Amino acid sequence: MLYPMKLRAPLKDYIWGGTRLKDEFGKKTDLEKVAESWELACHKDGKSVIENGEYAGKTLEEYLAIVGKDVLGTRGKAFPYFPLLIKLIDAKNDLSVQVHPGNDYAKRVEGEYGKTEMWYIVDAEPGASLLYGFKEKVSKKEIEQHIKDNTLPNILNRVPVKKGDVFFIDAGTLHAIGKGILICEIQQNSNTTYRVYDYGRVGKDGKPRELHVAKALDVMKREKPTRKTEPVAQLDIFEGLRGELLAQCPYFTAYHFALEDSADLEVKDGSFQALTVTDGSMELRAAEGTLQLEKGNSAFLPAGMGGYVLKGQGEFILSEV
Repeated sequence: MLYPMKLRAPLKDYIWGGTRLKDEFGKKTDLEKVAESWELACHKDGKSVIENGEYAGKTLEEYLAIVGKDVLGTRGKAFPYFPLLIKLIDAKNDLSVQVHPGNDYAKRVEGEYGKTEMWYIVDAEPGASLLYGFKEKVSKKEIEQHIKDNTLPNILNRVPVKKGDVFFIDAGTLHAIGKGILICEIQQNSNTTYRVYDYGRVGKDGKPRELHVAKALDVMKREKPTRKTEPVAQLDIFEGLRGELLAQCPYFTAYHFALEDSADLEVKDGSFQALTVTDGSMELRAAEGTLQLEKGNSAFLPAGMGGYVLKGQGEFILSEV
């Protein structure tokens, strides 16, 4: 039976996180802070749990082991691994400056795939900004010297942000989410991160957090990014929905939609869909089940599930491969 599945997310309490995911997005936990909520996760470091229906209580990974990869769709099952990892991230403080490797390097060195990702800015405090690549083309030697001198941010491209901005982070792009920003991140299913600068912070053990400078230098792009920090296109194809195509690449396609009353959508055979509600409240009605989705909820819709209706008012990210 193909039915819509509400997911319970694994939560991460990294030192730079805040409490907005608990206070505003309904994440129930004894953790003091929630830096990341892994909304769609089928990774050794975190696994989504299905909350409803026949497979309630099973992880997404266990569900796939039972039913097979057809529920990922013809495009989804072409990947040798579960293709997506989707997160909500609350940066109360600055994240470290970091970079992710591409597929070839990551598979050779880390034993997993690389990490290209996209950020949708769900909310940002006035004056918030982030780091996105370099101000201009620089040499490897210059980067090494700035890392040694603890002045790396001086040569990085700082960008002011507001709700609705979109950042596509190609593997190899140096980056850091700034304090006061809450994002939805759609990415390859990888958790490989190389940290190169961390503001002199210490971890929970009281020791400086590990840096990965040599590996980072191996993989980073050394020029200013050229992608625009806005949606790829505005969409006016669904009655009852205002939409934007946020990003499209070989690894994922992501949309942002604002639901005004009700809308008819469909999950076809090519890919599963993941819905992440970033504001408001909506009901999802399908032939094999109904879900109530609130701000901070996510759902997995198997490929081939067919038509469904969303009713309510709110905003959500729709992701597929």
